[in-house]
Amino acid sequence: MGRGKVELKRIENKINRQVTFTKRRNGLLKKAYELSVLCDAEVALIIFSNRGKLFEFCSSSNMAKTIEKYQRFSFGALELNQSEKETQNTYQEYLKLKASVDELQRSQRNLLGEDLGNLGTNELQQLENQLDSSLNHIRCRKTQFILAQLSELQRKEELLLETNNALKRKLEETTAAIRLSWKAVEQRVPYIFQPVQPYYSVEPLQYSSTMQFGYNPAETDQATATSSTQNVNGFIPGWMV
Repeated sequence: MGRGKVELKRIENKINRQVTFTKRRNGLLKKAYELSVLCDAEVALIIFSNRGKLFEFCSSSNMAKTIEKYQRFSFGALELNQSEKETQNTYQEYLKLKASVDELQRSQRNLLGEDLGNLGTNELQQLENQLDSSLNHIRCRKTQFILAQLSELQRKEELLLETNNALKRKLEETTAAIRLSWKAVEQRVPYIFQPVQPYYSVEPLQYSSTMQFGYNPAETDQATATSSTQNVNGFIPGWMV
């Protein structure tokens, strides 16, 4: 009778699981050795048990060189494929960006009124509508900006008026306080007016009805005597012509 097919699943019995692991591990190591000898192949086998114990086989003298060779071939090919894919994706992206830039430059020239020869009636109508819409947006934005500036100026004006009123009230309060202080000082110290006395008292000239004008030799002595008398009395003699 032949052996029945063994179902591949985890062996629950710990002893049976350990016995099966040992038998199959030895068989696998034997097959790896036979493959390396019969076919002159470079074989490396690494096995870790469920307890973390290492079992290995390498047909060459150095396991590290075999692993490095494996990484160089496997990961190198993978990186090469990825690099080729990235290059293709980058080129496709470049083509898309270049087409977009060309379209934007053409639209910019059309908006500036250039390169209009290839445009039809419908395209020119769409371009005109686009320009009208752009102008409307620009005018709306300009109006909003002007209104915002006007509102800001009105707010500043209100602040200046409030500041001016506050300063005016403060000035009035200061003036009233100064007046009250002056009144208090006047009440404590009465003011006495004293008229200024002149340094000299000037007496007015007096006119004499007896003063005579003209030359009279006969009365020279009498005039001299009269002049002396007038000088004594405070009169000033005049020149006789």
